[in-house]
Amino acid sequence: MSDWSFGDLESYDSRICEIAKKHDLDWFPIVYETCDYYEMIGNMSYHGMPSHYAHWSFGKSFERTHQMYNLGAEGLPYELIINSNPSIAYLMRENPLYLQVLIMAHCVGHSDFFKNNKEFAHTDPERVVSKFRNARKRIQGYIEDPSIGIEKVEKILDSAHAVQFQANRYSNAYFTQAEKEARVLENWEREVALDPEITHPTFDKVPAWPEFDLLGFIIEQCPKLEDWECDILEIVREEAQYFLPQMKTKIMNEGWASTWHYKICHELDLDGSMHIPFIKSHNQVIRPHTGAINPYHVGFVMFKDIEKRFGIEECFVARETCNDESFLRTYLTRELCEELELFQFVEKENFYVISEVSDEEGWKNIRSGLIKQTGANNIPVIYVEDVEEGGVLILHHEHDGRDIDMSYAEKVISHIQELWKNPVRLITTIEDEPFEI
Repeated sequence: MSDWSFGDLESYDSRICEIAKKHDLDWFPIVYETCDYYEMIGNMSYHGMPSHYAHWSFGKSFERTHQMYNLGAEGLPYELIINSNPSIAYLMRENPLYLQVLIMAHCVGHSDFFKNNKEFAHTDPERVVSKFRNARKRIQGYIEDPSIGIEKVEKILDSAHAVQFQANRYSNAYFTQAEKEARVLENWEREVALDPEITHPTFDKVPAWPEFDLLGFIIEQCPKLEDWECDILEIVREEAQYFLPQMKTKIMNEGWASTWHYKICHELDLDGSMHIPFIKSHNQVIRPHTGAINPYHVGFVMFKDIEKRFGIEECFVARETCNDESFLRTYLTRELCEELELFQFVEKENFYVISEVSDEEGWKNIRSGLIKQTGANNIPVIYVEDVEEGGVLILHHEHDGRDIDMSYAEKVISHIQELWKNPVRLITTIEDEPFEI
């Protein structure tokens, strides 16, 4: 039986908002929905979206999480909030009052981050829920179309999901071949005014320059795609563009939300029956994880250090202008590496060896290694280099010292070939030698 009423939640929500406004937080209005643990697992499986298209992988995620939860091998997140305007946040009915208060304060921090961080500027929070709903209706229509059907739809979704994050990670703008050629010509006209000897550019290469937006390129350039296939690829592509900022700011986003739930809940002057369990839950959220990075822990400690060294104003500057990569590069110091007890290890045969510790020589290597593992940096960067005679798609892997997993790569190339409907070649490096799939 819950120890709270909706009146309690409304009262604490008002007090949380008053304190947050006093600290100049600026967030979207938040709509809270209560659900039981079973519904929460469903919300998690569909990325929190109340209207998401169906796919077998989401059902698989639901069944796995449900089974692990029932076995006691896995818990559920304290909170789940959607980057939308208004934001939608879920509160589990099984949570006690002190935890609901912590979650609501945490959600205010998340919503403030969604609204103000530069990475989310293009995510269209005012229309995202309706866009997801329309996408679901369109995909369901293709499933029910006798000339298409569920097997064809799921097949193209399988392939699209395999490469949905092969996107331009630094810009959402996609330039068609015609737009690229026009830009090349503009640059030539400026340069030829200074040097008349510069030859006129030729446009015998597609794409005109390397293209990192793989789905965007396939949608534009593949002549064998049907309209419904293009539509599904565009749906998956737009969804990836919506979720990429969350991947790129996981440490910052969780650190910012944890910082503010900690500040706000202390200023609520909770009595001992709520304050002590709140502190216990807070410590569980931000505790270090053995053998892994806890983004809540790293983000919370780093924002705390920034406030101590530069003042709270610098925290707001970081919240607005950084992603995880620039945040770590700018603010992760040797002292913080030592405090966080960060180190690097490498695998040798059947055991692991510590290769770097946070000393004078090693901490920068540790920071660089952490950045490589952050957000979307764990996903290999693949770009379109050329389309050769016969429609052969030439892809290159941007090798950064890490070899790709061959078993995964071969399957992904097969998925790309399903979408491109012509041969595909991937050029990469394996063990310091050129390699082609």
